[in-house]
Amino acid sequence: MNSKLIQLEDLGFSYDLGKTETIKGVTLDIPANQVTAFIGPSGCGKSTLLRCLNRMNDLIDTAKITRGTIKILGQDIHASDVDSIELRKHVGMVFQKYNPFPKSIYDNVAYGLRIQGEKNKSTLDEAVERSLRGSALWDEVKDRLKTSALGLSGGQQQRLCIARTIAVQPKVILMDEPCSALDPIATAKVEELITELRKEYTIVIVTHSMQQASRISDRTAFFYLGEVVEYNTTETIFQNPSQQQTEDYISGRFG
Repeated sequence: MNSKLIQLEDLGFSYDLGKTETIKGVTLDIPANQVTAFIGPSGCGKSTLLRCLNRMNDLIDTAKITRGTIKILGQDIHASDVDSIELRKHVGMVFQKYNPFPKSIYDNVAYGLRIQGEKNKSTLDEAVERSLRGSALWDEVKDRLKTSALGLSGGQQQRLCIARTIAVQPKVILMDEPCSALDPIATAKVEELITELRKEYTIVIVTHSMQQASRISDRTAFFYLGEVVEYNTTETIFQNPSQQQTEDYISGRFG
């Protein structure tokens, strides 16, 4: 399956009610069941664009889409009949800083399902185990599901946040620098997990690490000052970019 799961058409976005655009006319098609990486220097709009995909920016009073559309599974996510909370069930997010709730490991994973009204214990048990297995954490925590999630290591906490995201079975997982607070061993585990998860989910990841993008993504978009300079297969972007600016960034001449 390689259909265009997410379609951005001439998207513009502003944090100050349209006075200045942070995202400028971005057009991108993101395929299903692949990992798409957003790379580029700090402040180029990568994380802003990521947050547009599940309308997280709606939480900022002065933020606004200035032009264009975002479609997910063919549905315009800003259409009047689309509820942003409902949208976020289908478009989950994993943040840069792992943020488990101060609850047990079990309650962290079951949280989203309970909010959706699921009360059946066996359904919750099954979902918790499936999600922890899916985030490669089950064997490490199965004997302490009732203990606080805050007692886990940083890498385990980030994988728990991934388990919490996949428990509600979204279509898309957005990841905003998910490894930037982790050590190399924990990073390797999360990268392995991302490679595994793309079989079932469409993943969009913002990363500052060129090496990470080249290791785990199928496609890469290089951003500069709110625009997409180049978007192609990761192999092409890293080995044969068509734009000099992309080559300069990847080879470390700027950024």
